[in-house]
Amino acid sequence: MHIAFHAPLKPPDHPVPSGDRRMARAFMDLLVSLGHEVELASRFRSYDRTGDERRQERLARIGRELARRLVRRYRGRPPEMLPGLWFTYHLYHKAPDWLGPVVSTALRIPYVVAEASVAPKQAAGPWAIGFAASRAAIARADLVLAMTDQDRAGLASVVSGPGRLHLFPPFLDTAPFAAAALARGSARARLAAASGLDMEWPWLVAVAMMRADAKLLSYRLLARALAALADRDWQLVVVGDGEARGTVEGLLAPLGAGRVHFTGAVPPEALAGLLAACDLCVWPACNEAYGMALLEAQAAGLPVVAGAEGGVSDIVVDGSTGILVRPRDPLAFADAVRTLLDDPERRRVMGLAARAHVTARHDVAAARARLRPLLEASRCVSA
Repeated sequence: MHIAFHAPLKPPDHPVPSGDRRMARAFMDLLVSLGHEVELASRFRSYDRTGDERRQERLARIGRELARRLVRRYRGRPPEMLPGLWFTYHLYHKAPDWLGPVVSTALRIPYVVAEASVAPKQAAGPWAIGFAASRAAIARADLVLAMTDQDRAGLASVVSGPGRLHLFPPFLDTAPFAAAALARGSARARLAAASGLDMEWPWLVAVAMMRADAKLLSYRLLARALAALADRDWQLVVVGDGEARGTVEGLLAPLGAGRVHFTGAVPPEALAGLLAACDLCVWPACNEAYGMALLEAQAAGLPVVAGAEGGVSDIVVDGSTGILVRPRDPLAFADAVRTLLDDPERRRVMGLAARAHVTARHDVAAARARLRPLLEASRCVSA
């Protein structure tokens, strides 16, 4: 089947790396692995970061015109080249889908959405236009894939009818991370040689872009938490880059010379080895949807200490694959990190549990097995 794919928040080929971009690409690859031909329908971004009503109105006009153009373009194709399904990844009040509902209705094809969310408090707020559009699109969808329990609960009030709303856990290809975990010793030696890290100390790792939003808040909390652990031996590896890098470096500088190593942005093919070389993933996870970096760290055999915010508890099993603490509580975070720093055997057992959990629940093979019957059913629903 030919599938038209759209990601209104950020297209899968966007130049700035992020968990959202990785998940969009993963969905495209997943659809291809199921035997479908996937076309990126549009790179149009409907994202409005600040709640600007005029900007949202302008984006709505552009989106409606683009949708009309897409319908004309598709109708000009031979029947065998027409999309048999429209798939939109990640729509919500800040990034509504102006294209998918129009095109799928005009072509009479199923409309499928993944990682959609509904925040009722935005109905009359600065994103009211985006909220109304995203809510209408979600209500129109033949199949809605919620990636966290929190999102599924919110969507239940919008998605009516049986078989349309399903929990679909975030996923990744665990094979590179499993291979990296098996070669941990050599990966650790390479990182030590490149960075000057002490191989006798535990290495903490944080992976996140450096932006002046919730990411920066997480970095602030991480700095406060680690400052309370000055009496322990540890070093921190920070993976990521962005416009707030100078601020992040300033926040972590008081931890002491030699404590923190910045890698900058790391290409995807090198990330698995870097994670496997470390001992513990640490991230406060402020306003995280779920955190792809936390999933990747566990796939590489690392336990996680994170804030129990958003959908983090959907991917980190508290007490088994890591420790979840009260959101935005640096002292509780420090206590959890201290617990695992002082107990290498517990870290090891949690790391093994993390790999097993991610392989069983979040591997691409599990996602493939979930998605195939859901897409088949969605075609019947639309028909």
